Amino acid sequence: MYTDLKGKTAIVTGSGKKSGIGYGIADRLASCGCHVIIADLGKTPAPEEPLKTATGEEMDIIAAELAQTYGVRTLAAAVDITDNSAIGAMVTTIKGAFDHIDILCNNAGASFGVPNTVLGYDEAAWIRTIDVNLFSVFRISRAVIPMMMGKPAAIINTASRAGKVPPIFNSAYAVAKAGVIMLTKTMAKELAGNGIRVNAICPGQIGTDLEKWRFGLEASFFGTTIEEREREMCKTIPLGYIGLPRDAADLAVFLASDASRYITGQAINIDGGQCMEL
Repeated sequence: MYTDLKGKTAIVTGSGKKSGIGYGIADRLASCGCHVIIADLGKTPAPEEPLKTATGEEMDIIAAELAQTYGVRTLAAAVDITDNSAIGAMVTTIKGAFDHIDILCNNAGASFGVPNTVLGYDEAAWIRTIDVNLFSVFRISRAVIPMMMGKPAAIINTASRAGKVPPIFNSAYAVAKAGVIMLTKTMAKELAGNGIRVNAICPGQIGTDLEKWRFGLEASFFGTTIEEREREMCKTIPLGYIGLPRDAADLAVFLASDASRYITGQAINIDGGQCMEL
C-alpha cells in the first residue's frame, strides 16, 4: 500500500479488460486510494478482429466495481488513441470530473500483421502497429500533460522487452516499443523541471490476452501447440514461468508513488530475468 497515492487521480489507457496489465494497474492504484479513469476503445469489436477490445459496457462495469470496492471516484472514458479529436473529447470529459491529473499510464497497445518477416510485412499493418503503440503515447501525453502541471506527477509508459531484445516475425511492435523507451527518456529530461517523472516498464512474457494470442500464432506458424510454445518460452526465463498482469502492475504503481521519487527516465524490465542488461 502506497499511502501517498490516496486522493490522487490517474488515467490508465488500455485498462478496460480484466485480463490485461492496464486493469491490473488500475486495480492496484484504486486499492491505494487513487481515483482512476478507465480509458479504452469502448466499442464492440468487429467479428474479424482477432483480439477483442474493451466494450463500453465492460469499462462501465470495471469503473463501478473499483469505485464500490475501494471507495474511490472512477470514470470510464472511451477513446481511440489514434485519433486526436477523440483524445481531445476524452480530455474534455475528464476535465468535467477532475481538476488535476497526477498519474498517467500509457498502457494501451496491440500488434497487427504478425507473424511476418520484414520482407513480407503488410505496410498498412506495420504503420498501424507503430501508430497504436508509439504515436499514441505521444498524442495522449501531449493532451494530458497540461492537466498535470503545478504539482509533482508521474507518467508510466508500457514499453516491452521486445523494445530491447528483438523478437522474430514481430518487427513493427519491437520498433514501436523501442521508440517508447526513447520517448520516455526524452520526456523525462524535458519534464523534470516541472516535477513530472517519466519512466517505462518493459514486460517480458505476461499472461495477458495479447500474450496468449501471440502463442497461438506462433504455434500455428511452427506447427506445434500453444502449450509447447509456452514451455519453450519458459526455458528462456531464469525464473521459469510466465508472469501475471499484477506483477507488471506492482512495478507501475511503485513508479507512480513517492517511493520512486528519485527515479526518472528509466526503462525497467519485468521479465523473470530474461533481459539482464548492464
